[in-house]
Amino acid sequence: MEQEKTVQSELASHVGRLLRESFGKGPQSIFVSIHRPFIVFYMRGLLSPTEKILLEQDQILSVQHTRDLLMKTLIPEIKAYTSLIAGIHIQEFYYDWGLHNLSGVFVGVESDDESAAAIKQGEYPGKEALQQEIENISHVVQKTPEETYSCMLNDRTLLVIRNGILINIEKELIRLGFEGNLKLAKRNLEKSRFHNNNHLESVINTKIIDAFVDWDFQLDKSVIVFVLDPI
Repeated sequence: MEQEKTVQSELASHVGRLLRESFGKGPQSIFVSIHRPFIVFYMRGLLSPTEKILLEQDQILSVQHTRDLLMKTLIPEIKAYTSLIAGIHIQEFYYDWGLHNLSGVFVGVESDDESAAAIKQGEYPGKEALQQEIENISHVVQKTPEETYSCMLNDRTLLVIRNGILINIEKELIRLGFEGNLKLAKRNLEKSRFHNNNHLESVINTKIIDAFVDWDFQLDKSVIVFVLDPI
């Protein structure tokens, strides 16, 4: 347990330093959750002075676009350091920002086969009902996923994975090079439903502080992270 805390602390410190060097200001706090084959970095208080000005001018897209560009250089380094320090060899990497909360999340996944097995084994109160609600939301926004898994990594981090969620028009938009715009539109639609859905909190009997979602369009896969406030 002590060794795991040391690893988490080292990873949080390193990622915080990377973000500070890239953004000009690092997050106030980073919490690292390791539940192999998953690793989740949850950040609070991340907003540079320039971004603050842009948000005050309602330039949300500019902030998101700039962060996307920065992440292209940060992801390989985060993967390499996580492998070195924790022995976790990240194959898939997802991220999202909660600009209204000045928060963000990074999710690393070692192996798709391992992730499915790990999630299927994990149980928590309200699991089936929550997965059903996620599928209902997915159906309204795009289509019902071919598979939906979820796992409570700890009492504050709930991870949901969906496979097979893209419809044909979305696949064509991706082929034509509109991946960025498609992801932005899907994210706005889904997160609005996550944040305005009291049923999600009632089925797991826990308050949801933050909700994040990202996609790997090539894998036709999505990862959702709910940050919880245990009652």
